[in-house]
Amino acid sequence: MKQLANKRILVGVTGGIAAYKSAELVRRLRDQDAQVQVVMTRAAEAFVAPLTFQALSGRPVRTELLEARQESAMGHIELARWAHAIVVAPASADFMARLSHGMADDLLATLCLASAAPIVLAPAMNRQMWLAPATQENRLRLVRQGRVLLGPEQGEQACGETGPGRMVEPAVLLSGVERLFSPGQLAGIKVLVTAGPTREAIDPVRYVSNRSSGKMGYAVAAAAAAAGAQVTLVSGPVSLETPAAVERIPVTSAREMHEAVKSRAPGADIFIAAAAVADYRPAAYASHKLKKHAQRLALELERTPDNLAEVAAMARRPFCVGFAAETDELEANARRKLADKSLDMVAANWVGPSGPGIESEENAIALYWPEGKLELPLAPKDQLAAELIEVIAKHYHEKSPA
Repeated sequence: MKQLANKRILVGVTGGIAAYKSAELVRRLRDQDAQVQVVMTRAAEAFVAPLTFQALSGRPVRTELLEARQESAMGHIELARWAHAIVVAPASADFMARLSHGMADDLLATLCLASAAPIVLAPAMNRQMWLAPATQENRLRLVRQGRVLLGPEQGEQACGETGPGRMVEPAVLLSGVERLFSPGQLAGIKVLVTAGPTREAIDPVRYVSNRSSGKMGYAVAAAAAAAGAQVTLVSGPVSLETPAAVERIPVTSAREMHEAVKSRAPGADIFIAAAAVADYRPAAYASHKLKKHAQRLALELERTPDNLAEVAAMARRPFCVGFAAETDELEANARRKLADKSLDMVAANWVGPSGPGIESEENAIALYWPEGKLELPLAPKDQLAAELIEVIAKHYHEKSPA
């Protein structure tokens, strides 16, 4: 049976050259026996004629919020209730901004605000518009509101520039819609995630730490929860909101993280160690603030516990995934970590001049496991985390069949 058979999908089309791809999306949805209603903004009509979508969907296209024939029965509310899912493709920068702030000044934005259905957005715009701080703030706000963003992709754009901003292909969108109606890949699975840095105290006011923002680990926790897992997140000190449906255990030092992981790992099915735990801590803690005296100060350091190695060495261990941030020899170092700690998988990424940066909103990951590897190209961390969880779920189920 086709997964989208009889599902009612509202396809919103906003202004942008990528609107031509939406016609293919509608065709693919109809091939899956979905019922499709297209809603277009005025700007979208400048790129593709409504008649095109009417022919493909088999339904008249809706464009006006206060259309007399429809509104006599509160048609926009009825349509909002009709939809099992809403897909906005392309989603322009303007539409993302209006939706993220709850504005309802046209039919499509009103439907999104009035509907309880899941909403998928496929951003498409010039690379500078996508990378603009305002757009990125709107993106994060939409993610926190529970909207699903697919893309954008990197590539050549209609304006002649190259970079992030291309709308994902219709096949990718179709898969994203199908996932909305699929049982969670990790339903009933307990996932333990670590994220963020640790702080190793030198004295009451100073500490040793690193530049980890925790964004990737938090995105992984959110993606695991979205896949149906019961997620516990052991987090170092970060300025991030706890993802929905995730239990957060705040810690500060490597020792505290070790204790939190040690007590929870035996009940976990999957352990994803995304935290940047300090490898060393001051050997002695000064109970008073150290004063500035000599020109040089020697600080003696000692090793901290290795959470990932200890969990991987448990007699009844969870499926173990490590992270490796590298400045050179990415694959060699990642595979060494995979073997030395007997892990199931390692997610490795470049940092420094070779990578997007630890504190970046985007990342690219190379996944390694004993029998193979897979590269996940540069993408927003929330999108990358969803792809990572898909791969982890697949390998977990292959190794631990029900």
